[in-house]
Amino acid sequence: MLNRHRWTPWLWLAPALIEVSVFLVGPTVDTIRRSFLGPRSREFIGLENYAYIAQNPNPLVTDTHAAILNVLMWVVLFTALTMPLGLLLAVLTGRVRYEAAAKAAIFIPMAISFVAASVIWRFMLEFNPDIGSANAVLTTLGGTATAWLQDTRAPQAFLTPIGPERLPAPLHLNNFVLIGIGTWMWTGFAMVVLSAGLKGISAEMLEAARVDGATETQIFWRIIVPTLRPAIVVVITTLSIQALKVFDLIWVTTGGRFGTDVVSTLFFKEAFVNQNLGVGSALAVVLLIAVMPVMSLAIRRFQAQAAR
Repeated sequence: MLNRHRWTPWLWLAPALIEVSVFLVGPTVDTIRRSFLGPRSREFIGLENYAYIAQNPNPLVTDTHAAILNVLMWVVLFTALTMPLGLLLAVLTGRVRYEAAAKAAIFIPMAISFVAASVIWRFMLEFNPDIGSANAVLTTLGGTATAWLQDTRAPQAFLTPIGPERLPAPLHLNNFVLIGIGTWMWTGFAMVVLSAGLKGISAEMLEAARVDGATETQIFWRIIVPTLRPAIVVVITTLSIQALKVFDLIWVTTGGRFGTDVVSTLFFKEAFVNQNLGVGSALAVVLLIAVMPVMSLAIRRFQAQAAR
């Protein structure tokens, strides 16, 4: 009788465990195995695929260094822009009369498909002013049309006197534009999570601080932000993971061309376009290794919150 009760939870978990094993654990192990094999996964070549990523011998076709630098820039800028903007909007929308409507409008980009949102922005940033609304506004104001998604020269214009004539790929204009689009998509998520945390702050505590003479700025930095620290960590962790594995936005808008490749798009190109399963698998493993510390931090944070 005791043995039957001991095995009952595992019987309920069995379908989920089987699914995870087949569709997650199995492919992960196979990808790691292929990363040590040749382009057609026939011969063992050891760490040569990883050496290829580190040495970057063919940057015109597979620029691994630019892809890694692009990912690092995504993690830093995307998180640094989206989280504070979400926090600001969470505070401001909580003070307006039509709070629900304002939050719904800001959250709309998260409610639609990321592919659809990317297509919308691709049309908005079209070089032809008759199609692209961004260049239509720019030319109307007296400016010149800009190839927002293809332009890799704009930042050099004002940096050339003090820096190199050709800057690394991450500093190209189109990368900043893509990060801006990603920020527009994910700000609603950050706002909703942080807004939920704001609702948990006692109104009496805020009122007491005001009675004691605290300014709104002091209340924000000394009460609201410290109280929201757990929610802020959740948002930063989620945004960092999203930045590390960003794919659909870049693939739909630029296809990874014009110096916008990240590790995920380069992995797809190598494995399924160039048919080099070895390098493609190695890039996927590199991405997995980069995501694991962030995931570990998130899991430890959730466990700490659950223990309280």
